[in-house]
Amino acid sequence: MLVGLGGLHVVAVERCRDGVLLIDVESPPGPVGCPGCGQVAESRGRKALVLVDAPMSAAAVRVRWRKRRFRCADEACPRESFTEQNALVAAPRAKLTARAVIWAVGQMRRENASVQGVARQLGVSWRTVWRHVKPVLETRAADESRFDGVTTLGVDEHLWHHVSTRPVADGGRGPKELTGMVDLSRDASGRVRARLLDLVPGRSAKAYADWLQERGQEFRDGVQVATLDPFAGYKKALDDELDDTVAVLDAFHVVKLGTTAVDEVRRRVQQDTLGHRGRRGDALYGIRNILRAGQERLTDRQKARLDAAFTQREEHVEVDVAWQAAQQLRDAYRHADLATGRKIAEHVC
Repeated sequence: MLVGLGGLHVVAVERCRDGVLLIDVESPPGPVGCPGCGQVAESRGRKALVLVDAPMSAAAVRVRWRKRRFRCADEACPRESFTEQNALVAAPRAKLTARAVIWAVGQMRRENASVQGVARQLGVSWRTVWRHVKPVLETRAADESRFDGVTTLGVDEHLWHHVSTRPVADGGRGPKELTGMVDLSRDASGRVRARLLDLVPGRSAKAYADWLQERGQEFRDGVQVATLDPFAGYKKALDDELDDTVAVLDAFHVVKLGTTAVDEVRRRVQQDTLGHRGRRGDALYGIRNILRAGQERLTDRQKARLDAAFTQREEHVEVDVAWQAAQQLRDAYRHADLATGRKIAEHVC
């Protein structure tokens, strides 16, 4: 039960000198039919196979599977001999256990881990990890069921800063600009799914419109709300392909616009009152980074610095009012109750 490999018994467990946890497992004895002809095969002992398993208790794990070997009793059977297989433990000729592969995929998808980072934790090479996870990722990418039930669709650009613009044929590593689609629908409990649906090359109206066309009419009819950034190209694609859908700016860019407005007010008041750009020692310049943070994250010392800066001069009240409005804008999106959040947004507007 602790090891979690169904159908196998734990024979021994030891901690190696390098800290690796080595677990010996084997299947119980019993008759096994030949996969070629079905006749009961003759046992020919066991052969040990060491597999890389998912980490356990912050330690690398190796599973030494004592696999049973068999010989077919039917001389006419072309199979002659074979070794037991268990897809729940590991695929044939695999170096990683099945759950190590699932663990690696989960680290990459949910924890933003790199292939190299996963390989380091497992104690294997980059190529070994990629050879095992690539088929799983390709299968999941080809699964069209992830597009079912999408009622709120988000889109945003993505830029790979570490990728050059050179073509792949000339040594490039692929497209630099991409468009990402995200499922922002709410589940039965009201929580936003926030699932990445797809990532396609290009940052243009055509890239987004082509993706919407590929999804089919049924998918487009199901989308009720579409969120997007201020890029006009994405808005054009929505108007062409989702003309009956309500288009809104996504929360991130709305809050970003509010934060930018506070910074612009701070700069203007700074210039009007002191006649120069912010300098070290200026009250408003000293709180420029604090103004970008959410008030729920501020420490008592930071709150005191804000109060001191706002009350230093009468003109600074403009910055105070702008900051309060931006904080209410954030609260409108952060509130768990949609109706309450809508009231806050209407008050700010």
